Amino acid sequence: MAFRLAMLTPFGPPAARGNAVTTSRVARGLSERGIEVTLWDLSATGVAAIESEVAAYRPALIHAFHAYHTGPLAARLAHRVEAPLVITLTGTDANRDLFDPERAPVVRRVLERAQRITVFHGSLAARVGATLPSIEPRIAVVPQSVRLPATEVFALPQRWPTPPHTILFVFPAGLRAVKNPAFPLAPLGQLVRTIPEIRLLYVGPVLEPSVGEALARELPTRSWARHIGEVPHTQMASLLSRADVVLNCSTSEGGMANSVLEALSVGRAVLASDIDGNRSLVTDGATGLLFRDEAEFERRAELLARDPALRDRLGRAGAALVAERFSPAREIDGYCDVYDDVLPPGRRFRDAGVTRRAPGD
Repeated sequence: MAFRLAMLTPFGPPAARGNAVTTSRVARGLSERGIEVTLWDLSATGVAAIESEVAAYRPALIHAFHAYHTGPLAARLAHRVEAPLVITLTGTDANRDLFDPERAPVVRRVLERAQRITVFHGSLAARVGATLPSIEPRIAVVPQSVRLPATEVFALPQRWPTPPHTILFVFPAGLRAVKNPAFPLAPLGQLVRTIPEIRLLYVGPVLEPSVGEALARELPTRSWARHIGEVPHTQMASLLSRADVVLNCSTSEGGMANSVLEALSVGRAVLASDIDGNRSLVTDGATGLLFRDEAEFERRAELLARDPALRDRLGRAGAALVAERFSPAREIDGYCDVYDDVLPPGRRFRDAGVTRRAPGD
């Protein structure tokens, strides 16, 4: 009988959200190992239906992404079907919800119930472990990977005609406060005066209306910047490959941003805020450039705009880093190891004959 895994996510594919990209990639990788995976999307299916369907599915293990949004339901289901519970903490969990007076009790109860908690980077493990020492022994680091489909062409000239010799900065993220989307407008506005070829393209849905509205008020006076909304993930490889520089201006990240991984994987130069999550991927001057404030952003954006050789060097180094350290096979190995740690003898992957390496890896 196939090993059954129930995976819960607050947002699933085809949503242009980090949780959707991650869970889709992980579910696919596990399926390729011979694991029967069913993904439940809380944004698409009601709680009562999920409870009924998971109970009928009788999974050997429940894996929930996002402690606050999916954790309480996952904990109830794990108790009901007598299955181990694995929780993957997101950046919102670890950087905000764990310290929010209203949400923290929910997150803490879920983490205390879980047999294992996974995070994407050691900086998050240290942060959570320092806050909740009792759960520190159950935290495992499983770095993200990138699996960017290149199945559709992004038609930039149809979406936003740009002049020849454009230097294109791309901001790929859903619009919400933590992504800090308005940040690059002022410094790039200064640069446009002397480098008129600069263009800034925002790509992603409006996830927080107030943030989207604030950006919309800024753009009409800046003809060199545009927000085109959500783009299918199947077109992101094509879109990112057109970029000269990919931006991440986040105030916090959950260990490593999918957008940064994806940009590096296609050999793009990355300019990112100097935070733990971005430092997990970007070594300043080697695999990208980091900035701490507006003035440093402007200086480094100018360097990248004026120096194609620098962009090329950083892009090649970033692509090599992703290929060497952040392959899908390594990510799936990490989750398989976590699952085997919590499953009882006779039900572990190694006992069920699950492939320990992805085919062809």
